[in-house]
Amino acid sequence: MVRNYPAHFLYVVRLRSLLLACVFLVPAGCLASDNAVPGFLEGRLRILAFKDVELAEGTPPKFSAGNYAEYPLIILSQDGKKEIARVTADGNGNYRLALPPGDYILDVQGRLPKGHLRAKPQAFTVTSNQIARVDMDIDTGVR
Repeated sequence: MVRNYPAHFLYVVRLRSLLLACVFLVPAGCLASDNAVPGFLEGRLRILAFKDVELAEGTPPKFSAGNYAEYPLIILSQDGKKEIARVTADGNGNYRLALPPGDYILDVQGRLPKGHLRAKPQAFTVTSNQIARVDMDIDTGVR
């Protein structure tokens, strides 16, 4: 005897198989992904000059708290070849951002030999749920 099933029966069987596959494959995919808890980089940017800038017009020097945005910091991979992130200091020169655990280099955009700024790139390590503190001093070359 041959049984005839309604057309929607095949649809239900396929849907059930698809749902079961999703139930088992999604958790497996989550376990395979890198779910490391991020850590944080924080610090303070200081703009250095050997003396205050004296302008003929008597206006205040260019180096004020509002100018930190002109000096974005870049986070590079450990080998220094790949840019991972950028951060700009707030009005007080402080910066903070979340990063995946790993080894990085903090640098400033526009540093010598390509740019006009002098700064020393600094290696640091981010650990899950911890804060890595790295302060950055830059010399703008103004004398």
